[in-house]
Amino acid sequence: METTRYNLTIPENLAGKRLDQALAVLLPDYSRSRLKEWILAGEVTVDGAGVTPRYKVRVGQCVDVNAIIEVQERPQPEPISLEIVFEDDAILVINKPVGLVVHPGAGNPSGTLLNGLLHHAPDLANLPRSGILHRLDKNTSGLLLVAKTLPAHTHLVRDLQERAITREYRAVCAGRVTAGGHVDAPIGRHITQRTRMAVTDKGKPAVTHYRVLARFANHTFLALRLGTGRTHQIRVHMAHVRHALVGDPTYGGRLRIPSGTSPALATTLRGFDHQALHASKLAFQHPLVGETIECHAPLPGNFCNLLSVLAEDINADPCDAVDWDRMTWPQPISN
Repeated sequence: METTRYNLTIPENLAGKRLDQALAVLLPDYSRSRLKEWILAGEVTVDGAGVTPRYKVRVGQCVDVNAIIEVQERPQPEPISLEIVFEDDAILVINKPVGLVVHPGAGNPSGTLLNGLLHHAPDLANLPRSGILHRLDKNTSGLLLVAKTLPAHTHLVRDLQERAITREYRAVCAGRVTAGGHVDAPIGRHITQRTRMAVTDKGKPAVTHYRVLARFANHTFLALRLGTGRTHQIRVHMAHVRHALVGDPTYGGRLRIPSGTSPALATTLRGFDHQALHASKLAFQHPLVGETIECHAPLPGNFCNLLSVLAEDINADPCDAVDWDRMTWPQPISN
């Protein structure tokens, strides 16, 4: 456990503010939720007395803060190959391959993206979750945003909470989706299978937007954007509307090969053993300089192969004439 002590004085411009709001201004390197935890735990006093987060501060009051950071057993750095899409002193964007676990955990104590990040940038060990700001499932590929400093982390966590970061995905789902739309359905833990998520009235609000990029005989190529960031959100939502992702072992159910499917496509579908989901785009405001950063990750080879075989199955244009990565969100494309 590490403790840093701060002795602060409330300036005139913060008089009348709630204590938690004033501390968010005076200690911008820490998140609002962490500051609130310290207040509720009695680690913050105003003129020597404990108060609540909603306490209205007055000019000249003395605020003492014991900033306590739990030091947990830290994962060890490992020389894991990383595909870096963007990096500077404040942020890092990684293109994660299928099969790479993001965080160590039960069954995956090492060999994770986090271990590789600590080898690449050892100072990440001083940040919450080593700077990793959001998750991708083990078998989902694509872009992950990492903060390299505490101020950048605090800024980007706030942007995620305020939905100011664009996260765009590509997916192939079962069935022909007729048009773009959105799924607005709360997601929570499955009532009996606790490792799964489900649409449930007791879940947290969740919104997924989708657009049709290409339709095939019995499948659809989609662009998707997250309105929220729940666990397994896209996979759960698409299964909920009866368009489960190709290859999804958890939410896709038993593989069904549509009648009339060519042998090549049947073989490809049987061999596609993970969800056809790829985080293709990240757009966000740089936490220090303010400029918009936009990163793209091309579709993995097996994903492109799946699309090409789907296109060939209905006698579409030759696969080498189709650039799947150039199909973008604003202009839906259909056959």
